[in-house]
Amino acid sequence: MRAESGARADGPGAAVSGPVAVLVGAPGAGKSTVGMAVAARLGVAFRDTDADVESNLGMSVSDVFLEHGEEYFRAAERAAVLTALAEHPGVLALGGGAVLDAGVRAELARHWVVYLDVTASDAAKRVGLARDRPLLVEGPRTRLAALLKARRPLYEEVAAITVDTAALGIDDVVAAILIELAGRAGH
Repeated sequence: MRAESGARADGPGAAVSGPVAVLVGAPGAGKSTVGMAVAARLGVAFRDTDADVESNLGMSVSDVFLEHGEEYFRAAERAAVLTALAEHPGVLALGGGAVLDAGVRAELARHWVVYLDVTASDAAKRVGLARDRPLLVEGPRTRLAALLKARRPLYEEVAAITVDTAALGIDDVVAAILIELAGRAGH
């Protein structure tokens, strides 16, 4: 198990309100699964911004991509993320591409962000046929590798800690996050 602390853990820009933890990572990294488990252990609410987008627009993420395109989805995602960062006090999982937006990255600098690092191979196994992941419909393994290569620097930029999920079970990933949170609270 590896949890690496980054530069954003408790600096002067640390959030005074908002989520206890914000999870970022590629599709298949386990943001929702891990986020729900961390929230349950902490006794706080869990929120997923992809679900917020779906609720706000009244359609699935896949349908938004198909009917309106990626640019429209990214604008809706940005609004959902900024709203959730401002008002959600629990654990928050962001959609995999949320970090593509410079405004979102700037806002994330004020929050404690956990990057769930995953290999393209592990992510492909987790997302399966990716019917509900529009960017991965064709050639999921190749597409995931490309997404990871492009987004990894952005995930690392916003992260207070990175948890390498390779060969780890959910319980180990959750434990790593909780240990870091406990250390953060002790400062």
